[in-house]
Amino acid sequence: MLVMEQHSGCRDAEALLNLQLNSSISIAYHPQFGPHDDLILLELDEKLLPDVLHQRVTIRGQVDEDAVLCTQSKTYVMKFVGTSNSVFLVPPSDHSAVSKNSNDCSGKDHNQQPIASVLKVAPGNLELVEIAPRLNKLKLLLSKNPYSSEEALEFEDLEGVEKIKKGLFTWDDLVDRVQASDDELRHGLQALSAVELNGYWRIVNERYMGTILMMLLHNSLLNDWSLDALNEDEVVSLLVSDGFPPKLAQHCLDVYGTKVNEGVGSCLWRLDERRVCVHFAREILSTGKTKIEKFMEEWKRKIPEGMHASIGMLEGEVLTEKVGADLWIRAFSVSSLPSTPAERFSILFKERQRWEWKDLQPYIRDLNVPGHSLESLLLKYTRRTQPTLDAEPVFSTR
Repeated sequence: MLVMEQHSGCRDAEALLNLQLNSSISIAYHPQFGPHDDLILLELDEKLLPDVLHQRVTIRGQVDEDAVLCTQSKTYVMKFVGTSNSVFLVPPSDHSAVSKNSNDCSGKDHNQQPIASVLKVAPGNLELVEIAPRLNKLKLLLSKNPYSSEEALEFEDLEGVEKIKKGLFTWDDLVDRVQASDDELRHGLQALSAVELNGYWRIVNERYMGTILMMLLHNSLLNDWSLDALNEDEVVSLLVSDGFPPKLAQHCLDVYGTKVNEGVGSCLWRLDERRVCVHFAREILSTGKTKIEKFMEEWKRKIPEGMHASIGMLEGEVLTEKVGADLWIRAFSVSSLPSTPAERFSILFKERQRWEWKDLQPYIRDLNVPGHSLESLLLKYTRRTQPTLDAEPVFSTR
C-alpha cells in the first residue's frame, strides 16, 4: 500500500522530469492536496495537440447535452473513462514558492532526496471520440420561423432576445446551440439552403422560393435569356424590380443554379435541370399521392422548355406503390429524415417493413458516422435476406 505524507522537501514536477530510468522517487501530499474537481485529465490524439495548444478548439453543448469538443472541421464527443490505477497529478514548478527552500530537485544535495508533491489523485480521464455533427437541432431551430412572403413586420423592431424567442438566430446563436464544428455548421446551412438575412440565418419557405423561380423563368422568356447562361446582374436587377429582396434574388440562383464563370464583370449561371425539376415534382406532390401517369403528364407540362424530366431524378424524393393495377407516387424526401442512423432506420421501417436495396439506398447513402461504413450500419440496424444469388436483396428491421 502506498502512503503519502506531508513533506517539506522539493515537491514539484522537476523531480519527475529528472527521474532516471529504473530509479524511484518518494511522493508526498502537496499543501493544497484535495479533490480539485476543476482539474480533469484529457487524453489527446497527437494530431489534435496543435489545435488544443494554440486554443483553436471550443467545447459546445447546452446544460442538458453531453459536451463535445470542436476543431475547425470536426466534432468529438467527450467521454469520461475511469481507471483502476492510481494517477497522481503533480503541479508544475512554482519558483516563487521554491525560492524559500533551496533544496535541489535534481538530487545533488545528498542529504535531501527528491520528492514529487501530489496535488490530486485522478480517478480517470476524458477521451475524445469523433462523431458526426449533430445537425438535427439546426434543422429544428431554423424550421421554427421560415421566411415567407407574409413575413410579419413586427420582427424587424424586436430586440435580439425577443428575436431568438421568435425563432431567429444569428451565426453566434447557432454556434452556441448546435454541436458541430464551424465547417460542419456551414455545410449544414448549405444543405438546408439557408440564407443570412439582416444578420439572421433563415430557411426560406419553399412556396415563396417557387414564386421567385417562376418569376425568373417568366423574365427569361420575356428577355430571351438562355437558362444555361443567365447574367447575374440582369436577373437580380429584374427580380428586385418585381418586388423581391436583392438577397433572395441572389439566393434563388444559389438554390436552383450553378455558376459557370466568375470572370471580370457579372457572373453567369446555369439553372440546374435536376434541382428545377425536383422543385416542380415536390410542388405537384404537395397535395398528396397521385397516379404516376397523371403525375408524369403534369410534371412535364410544368418544367421549363428545354429541360427533360425523368423518374430517376426523384431518387430519395418519392416512393411508389402498386395498388391493384395502378402505380401510385407520393412525396417522401430524404431531406426530411433525421441524420442519426438509429432514428433514420426507425422511421424508414415504420414507413415500410421491408425495403428492396434500390429503394433503400437513396435514403441512407448520406449517413455519416466516423469510423463506420454504410455496410456496418446495415449490419447493425437491418436484417438482409436474399432468396437467390441473383435476386434483389431485401432489408427488414433487426
